[in-house]
Amino acid sequence: MTRAFEDKGLDSPRRMSEMLLAHVLGTERLKLYMDPDRPASPLERDQLRGLVGRALKHEPIQYLVGEESFFGMTFTVDRRVLIPRPSTQTIVEEVLQHARSDPEARTMRASDAGAGLMIADVCTGSGCLALALAKHLPGARVVASDISAEALACAKENLERHGLGDRVELVEGDLLAPIEAHPVAGRAGGLKYLVSNPPYIPDHEWDAVEPNVKDHEPTTALRGGVNGLDLVRPILERGPKLLAKGGMLCVELASSHAAEVLEIAKGDDRLERARIVKDCDELDRVLVAMRT
Repeated sequence: MTRAFEDKGLDSPRRMSEMLLAHVLGTERLKLYMDPDRPASPLERDQLRGLVGRALKHEPIQYLVGEESFFGMTFTVDRRVLIPRPSTQTIVEEVLQHARSDPEARTMRASDAGAGLMIADVCTGSGCLALALAKHLPGARVVASDISAEALACAKENLERHGLGDRVELVEGDLLAPIEAHPVAGRAGGLKYLVSNPPYIPDHEWDAVEPNVKDHEPTTALRGGVNGLDLVRPILERGPKLLAKGGMLCVELASSHAAEVLEIAKGDDRLERARIVKDCDELDRVLVAMRT
């Protein structure tokens, strides 16, 4: 499987092979190496061959097995949502690093009335950002929005899977609109952190997108218009007013337009210390800026 996946140019072919085999055998990847002499049944072999055939036609293996890992957590994923990627973990890392150094973020606790450390996740998809932040910031409440009811249904499954329904709220609507309408998160200065992984692939890069992404993942969660800023720009324009003083804005973006996004942020008097953070592949990936 690994050799076949390598020949097709699939990402992480060894890991993908292990995921498929573990899925068919109903076990964990680690246990594949603990019981190497276990014989596979004819039914298991037939099922595996069928899944490998689909994978070789560029169907995402994460969709075939129905899950993917993100920041040490396992998320249900299918065609309703984007597959969580390591590059997006950069946002979680930036928020947690800031929270560790910020006395207010460390000590705040959400009250029954909803006051406390508030986070908004715009374009939440599978909910991976919202749930990873909620898990690692136990005093926080998160409001996660998406325009897709199907994506929110998947996010709800993940919310229930991780038992975070008491601190993560899912709201449907376009970009910041449901956040702005929220009684707590929508108040001016109501947020400590505003994070987003919006659609940002520019039109001129679409033809070069890998077929496993372009032909299978939801297009509306990928494409960001002519320059990839159709959804990024409104977040930059409307997001700062929702942030408390010293609050953080983190937005994932196309590396090809990182310089343009940085200039937009630097030109906003409501933001300071704007910078672009590289992802795990050393690509300019996330805008980070602080509320003045």
